[in-house]
Amino acid sequence: MKPVREFLAERAAAQHCAQLVQRGPSPAELLPMLTRAGERLARLLGGALAPLMGPATAELQAAPAERTTIEDLTGQIAPLAANSLLRLGHPDAPLLLSIDAGAVLRMVDRAFGGKGEIPADMPASFPLSAQLLIARLEGLVAAQIAAVLNCAAPPEPVRRDGSLAALEPFAPGTALAALNIEVFKGLRAPWKLTIALPLSALPALLGHGDPRPAAPREARPADPAAAPFADLPLPLTALLVDMKVPLATVSRLEPGMVLPVAVARAVPIHAGAAVIAHGTVGAQDDRVAVKLTHIA
Repeated sequence: MKPVREFLAERAAAQHCAQLVQRGPSPAELLPMLTRAGERLARLLGGALAPLMGPATAELQAAPAERTTIEDLTGQIAPLAANSLLRLGHPDAPLLLSIDAGAVLRMVDRAFGGKGEIPADMPASFPLSAQLLIARLEGLVAAQIAAVLNCAAPPEPVRRDGSLAALEPFAPGTALAALNIEVFKGLRAPWKLTIALPLSALPALLGHGDPRPAAPREARPADPAAAPFADLPLPLTALLVDMKVPLATVSRLEPGMVLPVAVARAVPIHAGAAVIAHGTVGAQDDRVAVKLTHIA
């Protein structure tokens, strides 16, 4: 016999409201936020780069952030450029920084007392002097990026190469968010600074991602012999005499009067209000000393 039963729901199935299950903005929706961050970055870079670009005032203008790929960037960036791969605090957020080669060479010429000219024929690679300047530019731009994105630390340089194709900052086909900042100075043609990073990293960098739990730290007692505790000055007080004198005697005190005192056999050593040790009074190298006899 095969029983047939009808099952009735005891209560209505739970349904979550749309507000609770609503997902955060997609990476593409965060591009306008990246554009605003680029505008703030352009304002900060104007002051940071001024010492390297000479006395004339430069104007920096950020273009709207756009979606691209490394293949498109390779076609847009010149064969020689100051390309640097930086690592942000987020492990999945490498950042590409590319600076126009002509701008770098102009800064190098100015640093050596020139007028900021570039050679008629562009070199195939950067000279050593330019490499030093590129490292300085990396630090300046990284510091301003950290300020705009509220990073705990500036992006760290990973590697650099004059050829973007040789640098290989991203896997082929990776969806990227690119930010172009043009620098206008005088009547010269503007030069461009490009920043690109994976589109998938935007939510975490702009504060819309799920925070990754920090790795648990091993609980260990503080080592007083290790920094920063080792050099901490801690005043100690040896209480040699603790005496009580009548008020009448105190009122008659005058220079030359002798007060008999008895030094205790166990002198307490204080660290603030706490007694940390006891000792006996003696001498060492013609100086009064306390020999520790007990540690509290």
